[in-house]
Amino acid sequence: MRLLLDSHLPAALARQLQRHGIDVVALADWMDGSQRTASDDQLLSLACADQRVLVTCDCQTIPPLLKDWAQMGQHHGGVILVDQHTLRANDIGGLFRALRKLVEQSGDEDWQDQVVFLRWA
Repeated sequence: MRLLLDSHLPAALARQLQRHGIDVVALADWMDGSQRTASDDQLLSLACADQRVLVTCDCQTIPPLLKDWAQMGQHHGGVILVDQHTLRANDIGGLFRALRKLVEQSGDEDWQDQVVFLRWA
């Protein structure tokens, strides 16, 4: 599983996951930072083309967009939603443990069109 952390998640989380062998990049560093202001549509399309699962805290606009895409038959590379009521974006330790566990448990699966909420590890 290759991850892309959106702009709401700290780059320090990406670095910590990388140190543990997880293929992850922060949006600020991905494609030389050229996509930091990309629309949600563009971000999902480019992440899919790069075979990356988007990890995002955007639980307001991403789910309706995914519903629209599903209705149109548009595919995405997978999305991991971080609900602020479960895990805060600045809880690097909690996010690290939860993402590491998810990658260990299902990182070899095909993530195309999958959407999950990240859970405490």
